[in-house]
Amino acid sequence: MKRIAAGVFILFIALLVGSAEFPGSRDDARAGVREGIHKIRHVVIIMQENRSFDSYFGTYPGADGIPGLAGNPGKVPCSQDLTTGTCVSSYHDNQNENFGGPHAVAHALADIDGGKMDGFQQQARAAMNRHCANVDDPHCVLGTSPDVMGYHDAREIHNYWAYADHYVLQDHMFESVNSWSLPAHLSLVSGWSAQCSTPHDPLSCVSSLTSPFGAPGVDGEKLDYPWTDLTYLLHLYGVKWRYYVGTGIQPDCTDDGMSCPQAPRQTPRTPNIWNPLPRFDTVREDGQLQNIQDVSHFFAAAKAGRLPNVSWIIPSQAESEHPPGFVTVGQTYVTRIINAAMRSPNWKSTAIFLTWDDWGGFYDHVVPPVVNGQSWGLRVPGLVISPYARKGYVDHQPLSFDAYLKFIEDDFLGGQRLDPATDGRPDSRTSVAENAAELGDLANDFNFDQPPRSHFILPLFPPFS
Repeated sequence: MKRIAAGVFILFIALLVGSAEFPGSRDDARAGVREGIHKIRHVVIIMQENRSFDSYFGTYPGADGIPGLAGNPGKVPCSQDLTTGTCVSSYHDNQNENFGGPHAVAHALADIDGGKMDGFQQQARAAMNRHCANVDDPHCVLGTSPDVMGYHDAREIHNYWAYADHYVLQDHMFESVNSWSLPAHLSLVSGWSAQCSTPHDPLSCVSSLTSPFGAPGVDGEKLDYPWTDLTYLLHLYGVKWRYYVGTGIQPDCTDDGMSCPQAPRQTPRTPNIWNPLPRFDTVREDGQLQNIQDVSHFFAAAKAGRLPNVSWIIPSQAESEHPPGFVTVGQTYVTRIINAAMRSPNWKSTAIFLTWDDWGGFYDHVVPPVVNGQSWGLRVPGLVISPYARKGYVDHQPLSFDAYLKFIEDDFLGGQRLDPATDGRPDSRTSVAENAAELGDLANDFNFDQPPRSHFILPLFPPFS
């Protein structure tokens, strides 16, 4: 009864606020919401794979980058390789294909090494002895020699650096969880990664960063994610959302293991580590499975000026930048998405948030902060691209993927959080990630007083050194 009553109350408030499709009916002065945020009617979250901040922006001017390089104070760091007896320093990497390092929870802890940030080379070297039947296995590394201490710059990732020059670069964006892809993607849509003892029981879940995730399936059913995700609130408030998935090689195993021969193709109907929403009870119960669509639907919606209020865009393996995927292929894919959004009639009310799901074993020098009793994951690149985004601004405030949830909730849900005490669907999470005192505010990356800037179209195939 409490859940029903809370849900009815939230629905009543949503009706008072008005449908998110009609921004003129909304009150921009609602308590706790920054003035002007409602100029953003379309949020697009693009999540790529497996790059640390230092590996892509460690020498970007004005950013908190690699010590001893690009004017940053300190000595150029190195990471010990016990196999060769050498300490490998950060170096410019002009290779299009990278291999990274292992990136499960244990490897994150070893890379951080109590704050020394020196375990990267040895972790990669040790993982090379494993057989890697699945490149997405977070314990695996391909290649013949570790490349985790290498970094790219504008010579290899021209467009990414150009976006930073023209819009906002976040140099303290951390993965929400100190782990690999599946916990990262669960956190992206729900603010939590959990293990549950009972299918369909959101009160049976506890925080977890190691397998198994969710609840064991019954009657041949795959894993079940019973806890509450953001789509539950979006649906309740009448906010249109889509989760766009690239069709291609599936980054998962058919038995939910992490070491197997190549799995079937990834499709919108294929639950996997980058597409967890089909396993959420909320998505099925609300009849929202059709909102998980092939990425081709994003391009059609952008061209027609019918972007949903909230979009997540997830790549296939080839376009993901996940090792051994080519950097150029991923950058071209992302540029194509951003160009489509910029050419859309919806551009003047759009905010694009571009990030990478975890560090992929690549070096980063910043110790992740402890928030709500748990460490955030290692730093990843973060970019904000919007006609209202500040130009050439480096945002130093501490952020995680929870900031995306917070922004969406402030913009479309009147500040309602994924909070079991108030959201109408209690689960057993012990903290509200979006309310963490340490978490910055993405609204700071915008200047809503400026006239919306025109689009900034970039070439799909920029030079590669």
